[in-house]
Amino acid sequence: MELNSTLGSDFILVGILKDSGSPELLCAIITALYMVALISNGLLLLVITVDIQLHVPMYLLLGQLSLMDLLFTSVVTPKALMDFLHRENSISFGGCALQMFLALTLGGAEDLLLAFMAYDRYVAICHPLNYMIFMRPRVCWFMVVSSWILASLNALGHTVYTMHYPFCMSREIRHLFCEIPNLLKLACADTSRYELMVYVTGVTFLLLPLSTIIASYILILLTVLHIPSKDGRKKALVTCSSHLTVVGMFYGAATLMYVLPSSFHNPKQDNITSAFYTIVTPALNPLIYSLRNKEVMGALERIFGKYIVQTHPTL
Repeated sequence: MELNSTLGSDFILVGILKDSGSPELLCAIITALYMVALISNGLLLLVITVDIQLHVPMYLLLGQLSLMDLLFTSVVTPKALMDFLHRENSISFGGCALQMFLALTLGGAEDLLLAFMAYDRYVAICHPLNYMIFMRPRVCWFMVVSSWILASLNALGHTVYTMHYPFCMSREIRHLFCEIPNLLKLACADTSRYELMVYVTGVTFLLLPLSTIIASYILILLTVLHIPSKDGRKKALVTCSSHLTVVGMFYGAATLMYVLPSSFHNPKQDNITSAFYTIVTPALNPLIYSLRNKEVMGALERIFGKYIVQTHPTL
């Protein structure tokens, strides 16, 4: 294995901007989406942290989702934008490994957290009287911590094993960032067994949480159908619709990337898919959760109302 030559060489990220027909316009769009992701996720985190009325399990999990989205997009987007602006697309061996580890950790943690959020909605709608028992603080923090730990262990194993291969072929990664399938194409060794393992673990890591989400929402739907009040049914469905929208976007993109066999992949499609779940989704998630959520909007009004009164007492 030519480990020394691998460690001493940089990779070249040929991402979505370089392959675009209008790179300047796409760069502006990505910059705008990144700013939206930073501001919206940052605001949602601030509101959930500051407003005591939101110190409940549902918003603890939502705050973690915002944190994951904020970090996830920051692992990929600034590097892609700076590379384009400086016409410098190289990334070191260590930088590539770190980017892969962080992206896998954050993506995996979000995958698990969305399943825990579905369970939270199931308990809230199907067992409202026991909600604070089933979702007591210790249980909530166990969900959060286990999401981070399981995802980071999975990411560490994949990162170490992927980066142990000798990369003595082309150094060009035709992708937005360092992701397993695209790096394995550069390895000058037989990676077929490992590619199968990546596929199996990817399917398992996605389908188990997704099965939990589907089961939770089947039980929720059965409960909602038995709610006598039309307003009660509508409120329950509206509460769940935001989470279902986020689940659809995340799992749809992740399935395209990690579940479809390699024969269905091409560099352009993979770049678009990765851009969707690392740039577009983190910008949309907080908007989806906050714009239709009266409690979040009310908290925003309270916080900024107090700020305006304190800074402009004469108004």
